[in-house]
Amino acid sequence: MVKSAYIHIPFCKSKCKYCSFISFPKLELKEQYFTAIIKEIKYYYKGEILDTIYFGGGTPSLLTPEEFKTLLNLFNFTDKTEITAELNPDGLTQDYLKSLKSIGINRISLGCQTFDDNILQIIGRRHTSKQVEEAVKYAQNAGFDNISLDFIYGLPNQTPEMFAADLKYAISLDIQHISLYGLKIDKGCYFYTHMPENIPDEDMQAEMYLKAIEILKNFNHYEISNFGKPSKHNLNYWNNNNYYGFGAAAHGYTDDTRYSNAETLEEYIQNPEKHSLKHTLTKQEQLEEEIFLGFRKTDGIDISHINRKFNINFDEKYSKILKKYSNFIQKTQKGYCFNTNGILISNAILCEFLQ
Repeated sequence: MVKSAYIHIPFCKSKCKYCSFISFPKLELKEQYFTAIIKEIKYYYKGEILDTIYFGGGTPSLLTPEEFKTLLNLFNFTDKTEITAELNPDGLTQDYLKSLKSIGINRISLGCQTFDDNILQIIGRRHTSKQVEEAVKYAQNAGFDNISLDFIYGLPNQTPEMFAADLKYAISLDIQHISLYGLKIDKGCYFYTHMPENIPDEDMQAEMYLKAIEILKNFNHYEISNFGKPSKHNLNYWNNNNYYGFGAAAHGYTDDTRYSNAETLEEYIQNPEKHSLKHTLTKQEQLEEEIFLGFRKTDGIDISHINRKFNINFDEKYSKILKKYSNFIQKTQKGYCFNTNGILISNAILCEFLQ
């Protein structure tokens, strides 16, 4: 049974220079898009009581509280459902956040990235550090007690000391969650064709990440990139459970089938009920995803669960990999997890589990 839903709001006032996600500065299409996503939800959603609802982007804060409410009213949920909205700090007001809280949104994720105003300008962010501080204060005054800040490390001109200062200041704001992402310059973003100067190399990024673990030692490091009060929605992904994906370029996973929607606004608006890609996973693919996603959690994988679900002996099947990376993978009461050094090379290790 599906217990989670992701809703993609693909609009931005302007594109950040590092961003290769599917988003568009085409606000003139917002009304048509809104009609289309309602149509898709009504077509696919089967009425389950959801544990989590997540509005991601793009910039969901370009929606009015009334538009959020219209979408939420399409779903069944309880007062225990985690309802998250990603918000950009620029332009947020006390009244806006109070309205979001009043309609049932109970978790917000603010795209901070850094508190250094010079770097914010370099990477094309619209907000200032002061606006992040104000947004957190407004959210707290509105009654939010589940606030997350996103940070990027490895930004142009950023030093480990600057990144450490960002995290220490974030802690002082009395927030509940921090997400960290190493800068990646992928095809499709501005920086891919206009490479900025003074980007920290991989060794310095690793230094920053290790420093973050030290600074955030009083936060629950529950997933490679996440610290604090666990996001139920993201844990649903890492536990390899089903979820709906609604909106342009959204991905979903139901009945052993992964699907994605059209990536352009125009194509999605024209036919929101059509999935552009559907792939039913084989048992081997399901096993690989269970391992790949499970290892992202710091408590790792539960091999008794995997053995029952896939009728294998994990220790025997993957004995060579476990032996090869014995200095990076450690035994737990339930199975295996990465140690700190293993996290740093996790992608290389996980590739070996894929056949």
